[in-house]
Amino acid sequence: MKVLLHACCGPCTIYPLSVLHDAGHQVTAYFYNPNIHPFKEFEKRLATLSVYLREEGIELISEDRYGLTDFVRQVAFNEHKKCTLCYSMRLKKTALLAREKGFDCFTTTLLYSRYQDHSKLAEYGERLSNETEVKFYYEDFRLGWQSGIDASISRSMYRQPYCGCIYSEQERYDKSLKNF
Repeated sequence: MKVLLHACCGPCTIYPLSVLHDAGHQVTAYFYNPNIHPFKEFEKRLATLSVYLREEGIELISEDRYGLTDFVRQVAFNEHKKCTLCYSMRLKKTALLAREKGFDCFTTTLLYSRYQDHSKLAEYGERLSNETEVKFYYEDFRLGWQSGIDASISRSMYRQPYCGCIYSEQERYDKSLKNF
């Protein structure tokens, strides 16, 4: 199948890409991440992903425009739903691009992370699949969590310490938000 893989960053792409390749799929990566903050973080993630995909011979379609304003407009005053709103934004744009470009299915590297809500991702993916008539490819890529980490370290890839949004950055570093 021709698969459009939404990619949040280079390290999180390694394992899903290997699984999809091992299954014989033709993969194109898509970088659309309006949630990433600050701008320098956005640039680092896109650059790291670009280098990795070039080395692997994988096509990359990227939204180079920094989309933080769009993300903040959707999430402001809805912070309790920040992750689900973010999933919805990124998966919808991925599904629409998959339909426009004639892909057989779409999926996301968010399914690699132990920190993401897989049931919500699957729910949105299926809903978008019905709306766009492009299959959502669900696979629990968390099985390769450690191997992806090890591979990214061995490649000396930039590894970010938070999911990307301004809220997760605060949660990562603001000790007052931690449960003791």
